[in-house]
Amino acid sequence: MLDHAAKQVSSSRLSWQKADAQALPFPDGTFDAVICQFGVMFFPDKQKAYREARRVLKPGGRFIFNVWDRIEHNEFADLVTTAVAEMFTGDSPRFLARTPHGYHDKQAVIAEVKSAGFGHVAVETLTRRSVAPSYRDPAIGYCQGTPLRNEIEARDANRLVEATEAAASKISARFGNGPVDGMIQAHVITASD
Repeated sequence: MLDHAAKQVSSSRLSWQKADAQALPFPDGTFDAVICQFGVMFFPDKQKAYREARRVLKPGGRFIFNVWDRIEHNEFADLVTTAVAEMFTGDSPRFLARTPHGYHDKQAVIAEVKSAGFGHVAVETLTRRSVAPSYRDPAIGYCQGTPLRNEIEARDANRLVEATEAAASKISARFGNGPVDGMIQAHVITASD
């Protein structure tokens, strides 16, 4: 991912490096802004990561991040989750609902960010459209390209293709067999002193 990012944005004023958000390798008060795109949902200790972001910010700096809204407001992810749940009744893979779409409560997020030392926290909810050239693309992406795959294979490794096809079928039933266009919704959080 870093190699791809470096190819997209090249500047002598910018460097790319791996870092643990819960233990940032930078001195206090280094940055004007800390930005995290759809990552905080995966932090094991969000409070620790928020305190680290606060620590490395200069006075007046801003911490900006985004999180997905609840899964029901993200059509492709919701359809994939429903399709896979129908295959594994009683023990359905819930990765998408639990993790990427599981940290959506705006008031809880605000409270956690404030408890990490930020005085001002604003949230903006954005609704957009996600497009794909085919109804199969989101099904393949979610079932085979995310940790949902691990949950499917843990239940029955031989059913990954079947799960992908079930998800594709749900998506095509809603959006048709050509290019697809589904709603996505996320919260953008801006925190400062």
